Amino acid sequence: MELFDKAKGWIVRITELGLLLVALAIVLQILFGTAVPFLGGDIVGNLIKLVNALGSNGVVGLIAIAIILWLFNRK
Repeated sequence: MELFDKAKGWIVRITELGLLLVALAIVLQILFGTAVPFLGGDIVGNLIKLVNALGSNGVVGLIAIAIILWLFNRK
């Protein structure tokens, strides 16, 4: 079980780092008005596409958003 706990710890840390990088890319893209090439390109555009795709699916989109938020907020 110790191996699984270590693997889970690494996954949590990598996920948190990824979320921090996404937040940084959003802030930089808002400040400079262009895509940030070293942080993955057009992050804001991709998020807008994701929200539009989820929103066009009605209830299924709401359920998907709820699941995503639950995954990010559980600790």
